[in-house]
Amino acid sequence: MSDVGGIPSERLRSFIERIERLEEEKAALAADIRDVFAEAKGSGFDTKIMRQVLKLRKMESNDRQEQETLLDLYMQALGMIPGSGAEDQEAAE
Repeated sequence: MSDVGGIPSERLRSFIERIERLEEEKAALAADIRDVFAEAKGSGFDTKIMRQVLKLRKMESNDRQEQETLLDLYMQALGMIPGSGAEDQEAAE
């Protein structure tokens, strides 16, 4: 193994080549995922909603519940949930 400027060139080459192979695998996996989404869309599923479900499934239960609670609170404050009272306040103003 030869060193160039104190850098072991063969070791560096090994790292670079491993990363390149992994990048190729990652690209192939991304293409496979796109194909699955296309298949799901062709079957009538909403892929945006599927992506949201995937995101939620990755979250811890407590984090997901906290996010849902805040979303409900914000929607109520903006009058986006019927019967929340916020739209009544806007009408009164």
